[in-house]
Amino acid sequence: MAAVSFRQVHKAFGDTVTIPSLDLDIADGEFVSLLGPSGCGKTTTLRMLAGLEQPTRGTIEIGGREVQTLPPAQRDIAMVFQSYALYPHLSVAENIVYPLRKRGVPKQQWPALLQQVVQLLQLEPLLARKPKQLSGGQQQRVALGRALIRNPKVFLLDEPLSNLDAKLRAHMRAELIELHQRIGTTTVYVTHDQLEAMTMSTRIAVMNGGVLQQFAAPDEIYYRPANLFVAGFIGTPAMSLADATLIRADDGFVVSAGGLSLRLPAAALSLHAPREVVLGLRPEDVVLGAGPWHARVKVVEPTGHESIVLLDCGGVALVARVASDLPLAAELRAGDDVPFDVSLSRAHVFARDSGARLNRDEANVTALRRTRDAA
Repeated sequence: MAAVSFRQVHKAFGDTVTIPSLDLDIADGEFVSLLGPSGCGKTTTLRMLAGLEQPTRGTIEIGGREVQTLPPAQRDIAMVFQSYALYPHLSVAENIVYPLRKRGVPKQQWPALLQQVVQLLQLEPLLARKPKQLSGGQQQRVALGRALIRNPKVFLLDEPLSNLDAKLRAHMRAELIELHQRIGTTTVYVTHDQLEAMTMSTRIAVMNGGVLQQFAAPDEIYYRPANLFVAGFIGTPAMSLADATLIRADDGFVVSAGGLSLRLPAAALSLHAPREVVLGLRPEDVVLGAGPWHARVKVVEPTGHESIVLLDCGGVALVARVASDLPLAAELRAGDDVPFDVSLSRAHVFARDSGARLNRDEANVTALRRTRDAA
């Protein structure tokens, strides 16, 4: 295992700058996801770490050793690709041991190393099969086995689950979590799927336009998004965001957006009013059925265990969750007027010009999560 560091890494393709300047430290044994929309630079970052792309400038370290000028074979990494990249003419066993042949590992050592990997990934019944005889999930496990048998310092995974159906993706997510818990190897995982990143990662590096937006634990990113991009990108359904005006009032602030005005204590925000801001509210923090505000129901989307309700509050679009076992879930119809309340302690405020978060964050993230779960 080994720590990974990027130091002022810049990458340009001709006149096109993909990564302006990246500083990132991944601890030994971490599972870190590089998360962001298409074109955000996450795959380029992974390829530079793998040695498939060279940084224009800056340094990359694995285990304290600079590797940016080393070929991939000398970096002691193993990569699992989106396409699996299995050799179609080789059996499962031959695919898995192929890296041992390339590295010159004595043949008498192969059976013991192969046995360790196939037991870990439960591949024993499949060893004689060819890739075309395997399901997508089985092919994925073979690709993982080929990486595992090398016992590298760092695993690199480039959207390895994107070709699987939803049920199999959920199964493979659980397998990857369990695998990392067993072996503890430093893992860097590229994905555009926030559910994968939130459920599997020790920390998440959210990227946009080649710039690192936030690097933190999943709870931190969800409850304390660093800026507007992270706030809008993380969460399903997404956080409701509305242009608002912030004014000083008595010993606090009033945030006004459309038909919604929230009074926040002075200690909640690190700024001087008045100011043009953006108000953000998570769907679980808009509680329907009672409260001082009213909104018109636009759409009700039943999803089984809950309904997602789209609302209009004086021109402000809000989203709320309603548990399916509540009577209100069956009663709501488009056009209804419904009262609601807001969890003020979890209202997010961002500067409209810079997008930066303005909340003071003394509140404990774990306490916030417990409050949400209790609700």
